[in-house]
Amino acid sequence: MQVTELDPRSTAQALVAPGKGILAADESFPTIEKRFKSVGLESTEDNRRTYREMLFRTPGVEASISGVILFDETIRQAGSDGVPFPELLSARGIIPGIKVDKGAKALAGAAGEKCTEGLDGLRDRLAEYRELGARFTKWRAVFAIGPGTPSETCVHVNAVELARFAALSQEAGLVPIIEPEVLMDGTHDIESSADVTDHVLQSVFEELYIQHVHLEDLLLKTNMVLSGYACPDQATPDVTAFWTVRCLQRHVPVAVPGVVFLSGGQSEEVATVNLDAINQRGGHPWELSFSFGRALQASALRAWANEPTDIATAQGEFLRRAADTAAARTGTFQTVSIAFTVAGVLLLALRILSIGSSVSFLLGLMFPLLALLATLLILRRP
Repeated sequence: MQVTELDPRSTAQALVAPGKGILAADESFPTIEKRFKSVGLESTEDNRRTYREMLFRTPGVEASISGVILFDETIRQAGSDGVPFPELLSARGIIPGIKVDKGAKALAGAAGEKCTEGLDGLRDRLAEYRELGARFTKWRAVFAIGPGTPSETCVHVNAVELARFAALSQEAGLVPIIEPEVLMDGTHDIESSADVTDHVLQSVFEELYIQHVHLEDLLLKTNMVLSGYACPDQATPDVTAFWTVRCLQRHVPVAVPGVVFLSGGQSEEVATVNLDAINQRGGHPWELSFSFGRALQASALRAWANEPTDIATAQGEFLRRAADTAAARTGTFQTVSIAFTVAGVLLLALRILSIGSSVSFLLGLMFPLLALLATLLILRRP
């Protein structure tokens, strides 16, 4: 069965299939311009299309990526061969999705806080996106931690909007991904992050119940519970995992098939290590997966910007990041990383002791076997 033929419940389950996660490629025009500028690229329509086509056509990435969240511009674009992006993704077994909100705007009556806009005309836009090939949707709301924030007004308004979006998406036969993001900018400690995340999740799920949203047919995209980025006492991955899982256990019903974490301002490595630590705790009633943007794309973007014609290198970076993050889905990322480090050291030692290019070539072929051996040895440790 094609991914576009799945019913909503099967789509939700497929998006959080074991060993897979979601690529967030829904950057708004200001966001993608900022990222392109950071690597010396101009954010033109053709550059954006070419870059995303490079990601979507990466050989083998469907083993780790279950779905892609697209932007309004991107869902209307096509590859260099004329195949629309939703069709290109679907043919590879990757489910196309779409960001449908219009962004966070100033919330009247709550100085410094934001609410997400985009409900006006949403029913018609959902019908159009489904015709274009989308099978799931996403809506983001943000909550800043500070003196007196988030206010009850901010939490309530955004919870109502998230639930309204979810209800409309399900009416259109689409799987909603609700994204209440507690921002980690600030000096607050991890306990403060947990308190706010507790409150936000509780409010959102209460509103979902009020608006008759089917929990079995949606996904939650949320923040990991972290220390504020400017906090002098940064929590370890294990502590992050403890607080994150505790928040989910307290507020996310088991009917929800999966939680996909956003990476926020975390680096590629840190986001993956934290996801790995969360899944190492095991025994969760939901699939705990990822919906990363920058944490999947940063290395690939740098490689592509450095040499736009060297598509293979950029795709290799993207494939590596996707595979690493998929390994974190099972809590084995650090084990595999250690294994490859051990294999690399062994390979280097053997090369130093060898002579001749033919021997080096044979040793190069041995690298995957050495990595596998190292992995097995690490996994057998008590």
